[in-house]
Amino acid sequence: MKILAVDTATEACSAALLVGDKLFSRWEEAPRDHTQKILPMVQAVLDEAGLSLAELDAIAFGRGPGSFTGVRIGISVAQGLAFGAGVPLIGISTLAAMAQGAHRLDGAERVLTAIDARMNEVYFGHYELCDGRMQLVGEEVVSDPAALIDARGKLAGSLSCVGTGFETYGETLNALADELAVSQVRFPAAVDMLPLARAAWLAGEAVAVEQATPVYLRDKVTWKKLPGRE
Repeated sequence: MKILAVDTATEACSAALLVGDKLFSRWEEAPRDHTQKILPMVQAVLDEAGLSLAELDAIAFGRGPGSFTGVRIGISVAQGLAFGAGVPLIGISTLAAMAQGAHRLDGAERVLTAIDARMNEVYFGHYELCDGRMQLVGEEVVSDPAALIDARGKLAGSLSCVGTGFETYGETLNALADELAVSQVRFPAAVDMLPLARAAWLAGEAVAVEQATPVYLRDKVTWKKLPGRE
C-alpha cells in the first residue's frame, strides 16, 4: 500500500508517505508559507522513497477544520496531485490527526483536541483509541469554550489535551475532565494521518477527485453575505 498525505490546515505544513510498513515525512511550522513549502515536501518524500505519483494508491489530505485559507490550499494541492496521478482522495480530520499524534508521541488513549478558531471559539473533538486508531466520540463542533463546558459536562478520569485551543482558553477548557495531561502536540502532522488514511482506504472510503470536500465547521460564517450584497 502506498499513500501520500498532505496537510496545510493550521500553522504547520507537512507531507508524509506510507510505503508498506515504511514511513517518510516532512514537517515544518510555517505560517503563511504553505504554498511555497508543501510541494517541495511532497517531492522530498517521494524522492526519498524512490516513487512517482503515478505509483500511489491514494492521496490523503487534511480536510479541516482549521484555517480557511490553509484548508483550501491543502485540498487544492491534493486534488491537483490526485488528478495528475489518476488516484483517489481520502479526507482526514485535522482534529483526528492531532489526537493520533498524541497517541504516537505520548501514548495517549483518550484525547480532547481543540484548535483556536478565533472569534472566541474553538474547533473541538473528543477521541478515544480503538485498534490503534483514534475514533471520534460524539461529533466535532465549533463552539464558545464556556458553552462547550455546559454542553459536554465533565469527563471522568484522565485525558490528554492537544491544540492551540487549550493554550488560549485553558482556564475554561480545563473543566472538561477530572484531569488533563498537556500533550506536546500543538498542530497536526501528515504522518499521523497515515494510519487513519490506511484504515479508510481498506474500508473503501476513498473518493474521486471531484468528490473531495473540506470541513470548515463554520460554513455559515465563511459564506455569510455582507449587508447590502446580493
